[in-house]
Amino acid sequence: MPKDLWTLAVQRGCRHYWQGDEPEGELVHQTALTNEELAIALLNCAGSYSPHSIRCGAAMLGAIGNDPAVAAKLAIWERSEAVVRFVAECGRRFEPENTYWVNLLDRLPACSAPKDGVMPHPTRFVAMSGYERGVGKKITTQWQRPQRSAA
Repeated sequence: MPKDLWTLAVQRGCRHYWQGDEPEGELVHQTALTNEELAIALLNCAGSYSPHSIRCGAAMLGAIGNDPAVAAKLAIWERSEAVVRFVAECGRRFEPENTYWVNLLDRLPACSAPKDGVMPHPTRFVAMSGYERGVGKKITTQWQRPQRSAA
């Protein structure tokens, strides 16, 4: 169920999606369902359309330690390359120094982009700030990814 996938993403550190009703302990341990598998399950275009699932999936796709070869293989198997490519292109845009996104994009086949307006706006995958302490007005962005200190 999508809600179970959202709950698992929160349990794995996507605290920005915390609702307060998540049970203690992970529903499924990472040895049974990896972060790459969870990301692709959330981004799978065969399921019901859900911008929330896409945002959670984008966070899990960017989890530290993910293997771009595994993520790409799963995206291809699930025929979700267009969605994963869109997220990875956003990741590369906001984190140009992060080689993970380039490696993931290199492993995905070329495909048509999702129709305009279907995917969440790229800024929905990042936290943005318009002020930096000691600097003043400055727009900074940070990719929303799981943090082990979940709420």
